[in-house]
Amino acid sequence: VQLQASGGGLVQAGGSLRLSCAHSGSIFSIHGIGWYRQAPGEQRELVASITSRGVTNYADSVKGRFTISRDNAQNTVSLQMNSLKPEDTAVYYCTSKPPFASDYIYWGQGTLVTVSS
Repeated sequence: VQLQASGGGLVQAGGSLRLSCAHSGSIFSIHGIGWYRQAPGEQRELVASITSRGVTNYADSVKGRFTISRDNAQNTVSLQMNSLKPEDTAVYYCTSKPPFASDYIYWGQGTLVTVSS
């Protein structure tokens, strides 16, 4: 499985960004997908996830601001990030979990999001 994340960049506080993750090498529709982030000096954090059936879950810190969605026809997952805050600054990674796995086992290369105050 290969995951390619894109869409990161520099944005002012209050702005928006949309991250995308292209998934290949396996049957995308049966995988759960997650977006993690890691800020410098911080532990990695699961920001949002979506199951193969489209059930979503969000960290409390992003609820109401971030939206995860998937397009099984295009084998992509998106993370729409609105009302961005400086504390959202991090490298964002998309991850994939096959049906037989208890955790995310496939990782993309990460995309940097920087939110300026």
